[in-house]
Amino acid sequence: MTRVVAAVAAVVILAAGLMVRQVTTGAFAKYAGVALYAALVYALVVLLVPRWRPLWTALAAVAFCWLVEFAQLSPYPAELSERSVLARLVLGSTFNAPDLFWYVRGVLRLAPQDRPSPWRSLAFIAGLLGIYVVLETRYECLAEHQFFFNRLQHVTMHHLGPMLLALAWPGAALRAGMPARIRRVAEHPILAGLVNVLQQPALAAFLFVGLIFFWLVPSIHFHAMIDPRLYAVMNWSMVIDGILFWALVLDPRPSPAARASFGARAALTIAVMFPQIIGGAMIVFNPHNLYGFYDLCGRIFPGLGAHYDQVVGGLIVWIPPAMMSIIALLLVLNAMRRAEEKQFADMAEDDAPGRPVIDSRGWTG
Repeated sequence: MTRVVAAVAAVVILAAGLMVRQVTTGAFAKYAGVALYAALVYALVVLLVPRWRPLWTALAAVAFCWLVEFAQLSPYPAELSERSVLARLVLGSTFNAPDLFWYVRGVLRLAPQDRPSPWRSLAFIAGLLGIYVVLETRYECLAEHQFFFNRLQHVTMHHLGPMLLALAWPGAALRAGMPARIRRVAEHPILAGLVNVLQQPALAAFLFVGLIFFWLVPSIHFHAMIDPRLYAVMNWSMVIDGILFWALVLDPRPSPAARASFGARAALTIAVMFPQIIGGAMIVFNPHNLYGFYDLCGRIFPGLGAHYDQVVGGLIVWIPPAMMSIIALLLVLNAMRRAEEKQFADMAEDDAPGRPVIDSRGWTG
């Protein structure tokens, strides 16, 4: 099982690294690539030697990364990189001393036993990466010149990215890693009270659906796309609202630790699904060109036509969010099952200490 997890992690990390190389530039591309390279080496060491302790695995990964880095002091990696893409990906071409720190940092974040599981860490990285790609890379140009690219952008930053962040459940780790000054701001009673209000189930569902269609009102959408400040408000309101909503729904804890019961959270996943289906269908079947901004600025694919662009965009509003609601419902039900099994196991242990308890988590997750 350890090798399966390591293999899947290696594939996901490799895909993330290649994506970073393709869609980002500058310091972020460099250091994100370095950290992902280190994480990939760690996963490969686990795959090859799954019985090693995390400390020895981390040391082996660091040693390999440092060996590659120091090898770049010689001319051979650069020569090989010119001849082979694979060699360039594995060996790099130039030496950079700060890389040593980033290698160690990337590895040590995965090594300790008390850190989040690999699946949670991958979900956190994937969620952040998804939001970053659609907001801070060249993809944003596509979203400004084609309606269906714009809808993909919003689905990523309002549904997929925040959903992955919520699955990672990174609150404790983020609080532990924050500087004290930022942590005090994050835990300020006013901010905590505001979050508590915004995560009231009925209001959270209303805002989740309402913001989608507020920014899709044709006149509002037009002004948001031509005004850079309003455009930023539109995008970041979607990101923040998505994080708040999915953190409410996918909270792994039972109430009262969680803000809502499992039943209420399951109901939320269904409550937000049908309005999105109806709204997406209204866009798909509307014969009029609702979003003239893309005619004004020029479409990336002008041959597709305004109506076809609108139909595809409406389908993106309609289908992927509905599928994510179903996935979220299944995740909520699974979290409820796990919480109940833990409760029953604790009760059985109290009644008959040492007595074996049948637990289905071994085959259902």
